Amino acid sequence: MKEIIQTHNAPAAIGPYAQGIRAANMVFTAGQIGIDPKTGEIASGGIKAETERALLNIKAIVEAAGSSLEKVVKTTVFLRDLNDFAQMNEVYQRFFGSSLPARSTVQARLPKEAGVEIEAIALAD
Repeated sequence: MKEIIQTHNAPAAIGPYAQGIRAANMVFTAGQIGIDPKTGEIASGGIKAETERALLNIKAIVEAAGSSLEKVVKTTVFLRDLNDFAQMNEVYQRFFGSSLPARSTVQARLPKEAGVEIEAIALAD
């Protein structure tokens, strides 16, 4: 059985997909770009601001599903420019601390010309 996860603390989907899905004891988030759910705009301030907002969006989704960032087991990070890796990584480290999930990072063209998009898989109780 799958449950659609939806929260007002993350941006509404900009296409035909769910913000997140909970299936059994797993939570899968849709890719999150740095859109502020209150304004509908991409966070200003460059890659660090966008990464922080994307991770806040993921945090909101996994928490709405009954999980947390500490229970994230895998992320995929999409960067418009791999030269932004170090700046993204600095913010990413702050969010996950010592509870680091497995991660893949690739360069890609992103929706709304975003600098970063992040998706996550987490465990749920």
